[in-house]
Amino acid sequence: MKKQITVTINGTPHTVEVEPRMLLVHLIREKLSMTGTHIGCDTSSCGACTILINGKSAKSCTILAVQADGKEVTTVEGLATAEGLHPIQEGFKENHGLHCGFCTPGMMLRAVELLEKNPTPSEEEIRWGIAGNLCRCTGYNNIVKAIQYASAKMQGNELPSTEPEFV
Repeated sequence: MKKQITVTINGTPHTVEVEPRMLLVHLIREKLSMTGTHIGCDTSSCGACTILINGKSAKSCTILAVQADGKEVTTVEGLATAEGLHPIQEGFKENHGLHCGFCTPGMMLRAVELLEKNPTPSEEEIRWGIAGNLCRCTGYNNIVKAIQYASAKMQGNELPSTEPEFV
């Protein structure tokens, strides 16, 4: 038996019928064609499917679509504005914070919440803050630099060096 839900994604309300067992990640990707949210493991281990629900990061492979009824969801597609890239997107670009890009959307959204809670995190706080999101390519150094860059930009501080570290 299908259930009608309304979920606001990136500022746009969507009213859709879903099976009660449909995962939020499948609603986002398959029904609404927003493919920035990635499916990596289906066990909540990798974080590739991380989104924001009412401003809090969550792994959309572990949430039923019906649980998002009436909620505000932000995906990576919702970060940029008409004015340009979100500082975290700019940070990943300027600091080579991605290689294959598979983990990037989830990492960015996790970092957005981290910077919302702690606008000036230390390197250790950043590493702990993204610990639930796995990257198999970068070694995390440039991801940490990208988040430090976004933090500085959001605070109006001098931007750190964007020299990449290759390991």
